[in-house]
Amino acid sequence: MCIQCSVGADGVNMKSDVRIVQAALNQALKPDKPLVVDGLIGPATISVIDAFQRGAVGLNRPDGRVDPNGRTLRALKGLQPKVFSGDCLAAVMPTAPLARIETYFPLMSDASEQDGPISSPRRLAHFLAQIGHESLSLHYTEELASGEAYEGRADLGNTEPGDGVRFKGRGLIQLTGRYNYEKYAAYAGIDTTDPDWPELLSTPEHALKVSLWFWQTRQLEERADHDDLLGITRRVNGGYNGLSDRQSYLQRAKFFLD
Repeated sequence: MCIQCSVGADGVNMKSDVRIVQAALNQALKPDKPLVVDGLIGPATISVIDAFQRGAVGLNRPDGRVDPNGRTLRALKGLQPKVFSGDCLAAVMPTAPLARIETYFPLMSDASEQDGPISSPRRLAHFLAQIGHESLSLHYTEELASGEAYEGRADLGNTEPGDGVRFKGRGLIQLTGRYNYEKYAAYAGIDTTDPDWPELLSTPEHALKVSLWFWQTRQLEERADHDDLLGITRRVNGGYNGLSDRQSYLQRAKFFLD
């Protein structure tokens, strides 16, 4: 389910759940003064839940609360326009600061409107699920470990001293190894004579672009078309680490998109 606990008056009000409800209300009602999708419950959010229950749901005695699998949540789901928005991204990425949403949404929106690897709602939902888990809701575009563990890994093309650290995991889906970096650089037209060029993959533009490149070169859009979370996770991770978390991201994304 897209929310784990109740949201609103006398609700549990987990921050991730509140963000989903706030975004869903904004998209269903299109109010003149939209709710801030910040995960903080307060009188404004409860008041809009109450108004939605009276109007769209038709409750004579609204309780100002949205429950998992409840009537209000089903009504919200049915009224979602199935379009990608900044509010949608904020809800899918439950711990992302709003500044990160403002940075990444225009980049992702442009990519989703092109004929490419995230050109359909389902493809986009699966992409968001994987980058959400890999980057911890857009927090990280560079592996926290030093990269020394990759030193000497010929299978990654790390054949020169220092390659492990230099070509550590970067991007929203963490690309690793000299071989993969150089393939992406050729695709993106990056000048590899600059000794600091690998660090470009940590910048928002390239962090997204390299993840889209990875997605397309591994033909993951085809697996997304078949709703194959297991197959996509195995291609991204090499196994099934974090599968339940990826599933949670996917459920949130599908609530708005699929």
